[in-house]
Amino acid sequence: LGAPPAAPLVAYDYAVLRVVPHPHRGAAAACVPVGVVVQARTREFLDLAVVTDAAWLAARVPSADAEMLARYLEACRLVCRGDAAAARAGHAVALAPPSERFHWVTAPRSDVLQCAPVHGGLCAEPAEELARLFVLYVE
Repeated sequence: LGAPPAAPLVAYDYAVLRVVPHPHRGAAAACVPVGVVVQARTREFLDLAVVTDAAWLAARVPSADAEMLARYLEACRLVCRGDAAAARAGHAVALAPPSERFHWVTAPRSDVLQCAPVHGGLCAEPAEELARLFVLYVE
């Protein structure tokens, strides 16, 4: 009878979120990866895996306010998930369609939290791919 058919592949985009401790110096080489965002439009999938452990952040980015950074990263995750609580907390973009939320997260910034270039790929399951990319780039 043979093997079961493979799951159909879906196209996705992803980007690595990183902390740039001194963005005013243009020191992107000293960046610390802290998260990965994945969007698969055809599956209406958008999620962000991020580090929100303040101790982890403080150990890797000692010059940053780790508590504030952890809260900021958690807010980004809630925005990606379209969480209504994030919208009530002042992040109205959380109510936007997934593609707009993805572009909000990946937009170029001169902030401590920046996004690396967006890349694409194919996978069977976007949530599993997000977990794999998080381990690859962050952990």
